[in-house]
Amino acid sequence: MGFLLNTVVGLVAVSSFTVEARSEKVERSDFHVTSDPGVRIAVREVSTRRSAGPPVLLLHGARVPGVGSFDLPVRGGSLAEDLARAGHRVYVMDARGYGGSTRPPALSQPPEANPPAVRSDAVVRDVAAVVDRIHRRSGDKVALLGWATGGHWLGQYAAAYPDKVDRLVLYNTLYGPVPDHPTMGRGSDNEHPDRPGQFNAARFGAYRLNTGDSLLPSWDRSIPAEDKTTWRDPKVVDAYVKAALASDPTSGTRTPPSFRAPSGAMEDSFYLSTGRQLWDASLITAPTLVVRSGNDFWSRPEDVTALSAHLVHARSVKTVELPGATHYVHLDRPEWGRDRFLREVTAFLATR
Repeated sequence: MGFLLNTVVGLVAVSSFTVEARSEKVERSDFHVTSDPGVRIAVREVSTRRSAGPPVLLLHGARVPGVGSFDLPVRGGSLAEDLARAGHRVYVMDARGYGGSTRPPALSQPPEANPPAVRSDAVVRDVAAVVDRIHRRSGDKVALLGWATGGHWLGQYAAAYPDKVDRLVLYNTLYGPVPDHPTMGRGSDNEHPDRPGQFNAARFGAYRLNTGDSLLPSWDRSIPAEDKTTWRDPKVVDAYVKAALASDPTSGTRTPPSFRAPSGAMEDSFYLSTGRQLWDASLITAPTLVVRSGNDFWSRPEDVTALSAHLVHARSVKTVELPGATHYVHLDRPEWGRDRFLREVTAFLATR
């Protein structure tokens, strides 16, 4: 009852605070953090003068880096700015191999020359370095929000370093130990044709080349409307595609332009989608919010169920389903789930 009351109070407070903060100037600064020797991780800080709440770290998914995922320069395209206006100092990172972070040597060679690059153990080390830097700067524990594969990476981090996490948001995230996935698991192109249950590393290589057009079909298919512009703002889509291509300085050297994304995330996701549990949620102690969009093509309802059952030591667990929403709900129009997503996240982060 106390948690529910605090959540309601938090919603009211966040709503009032956000209205007052709309005119506040949003400031951005970019910096790098050293992870492993020779590996520099790009981080963007987004804040206002009112940003006094616990710091929040946002982590992208398998393809589009941090700025393209969370800080587009158009209305409705920056989750980072929305959270900053709600009172948080927000940090957006690129895992190694993505965006402004160091790219492993394998990403400078033909993709078929190397196995999938940047598996989850490497990204967890990157997260650890960024969290430690944020903690040294603020003195506070850090709240974490991960989208899709970003949720998998942050969940694995939170399980390994439970005392360093203020709270955790897992958004459209695969977890494990559910064996069947309708599109990514057994029987899909991700599976080796001659070795059942094994990832098709030869098909992916160290990295994938992604054109701007390749970013849209999965989004299009999950929108239950013939006119996609009724569901998402074309300005957001255009900014998303442009930011993804701009994240790779080599994108313009290919025709059509394309950006590199390490394939390690796809190998991890294949094994998660075929029933392997790559991390144990019972080790997480931070309050945890699990959000799933009703029309998500990546996570499954069973992932939410499994997480809820395994988060036995989390100080609190809340699950939210966004009916009819897409995998990209934080980039969709407010009335198609974005507003509720923001309300749920800001209320969860505000509840003490």
